[in-house]
Amino acid sequence: MSEKPIHFHPDGQEALVELLFQLADDDFLLAYRGSEWLGLAPHIEEDIAFSSISQDTMGHATMYYQLLEDLGCGSADELAHARPASARRNAVLLERANGPGHYLREPRYDWAFTVVRQYFYTQAKRVRLESLTKSSYAPLAEVAAKIQVELHYHLLHWHTWFVQLTNAPLEARTRMTKAIQDVAADFAGVLTLGAKGTEMVRWGLIDEEKVLTENTIAALAPAFAEVGLDWPMPFGMKHGNGRNGEHTPDLDEALATLSEVYRAVPHAIW
Repeated sequence: MSEKPIHFHPDGQEALVELLFQLADDDFLLAYRGSEWLGLAPHIEEDIAFSSISQDTMGHATMYYQLLEDLGCGSADELAHARPASARRNAVLLERANGPGHYLREPRYDWAFTVVRQYFYTQAKRVRLESLTKSSYAPLAEVAAKIQVELHYHLLHWHTWFVQLTNAPLEARTRMTKAIQDVAADFAGVLTLGAKGTEMVRWGLIDEEKVLTENTIAALAPAFAEVGLDWPMPFGMKHGNGRNGEHTPDLDEALATLSEVYRAVPHAIW
């Protein structure tokens, strides 16, 4: 990252800030959902691998929140922990609970849903990062290039799980097929740039939504051919558009847990 923040054109800064909140909040919430699998993953090797991926993803969110701090939007810790659900810009798909129960009380999480959500999101994230490396805001382009290195391994991991489970017989394939439809029903929320998308594109911050969507579909399609499944289009926003501040009770629950310690001692150095 640049040693000194590069100030963006004032007329385009609102779009830049909106984009950064989308990027940060997406990774922040999905990293949290991933962390809830600690001790619950199918086997110990996956427990370690998934924990590492979630830690990386939380680190990516931190880098985006730091860019927002550099732009004068508040401290990175405050932006991550103190903002209400209505101010969050993450896609609704990423806030949704892993399944019934609670990670401390009879969790009955859905591994198929988790694998599909992680794989779809990681492909979309890879496409988005490729675009962001050409962003007109240099600090964002630098962060995107750094994240790309780690994401390569995340994608290999989730592609392996996606293919192996979907190609498995009987219950595994049935559950994966159901999970694909479930994820697809909210996946448009990951792909949208929200109300300020046109401004983001106009200022050269990121490619237009149509291009990102087409590239994500192109990235996902080979895996569907590999497992012999029909394409799950169209994507939707069944549970709301998080880019517009529309969220589910799952987000309230997640934020209450995530911010519990921070709110108890808000002036501590984290």
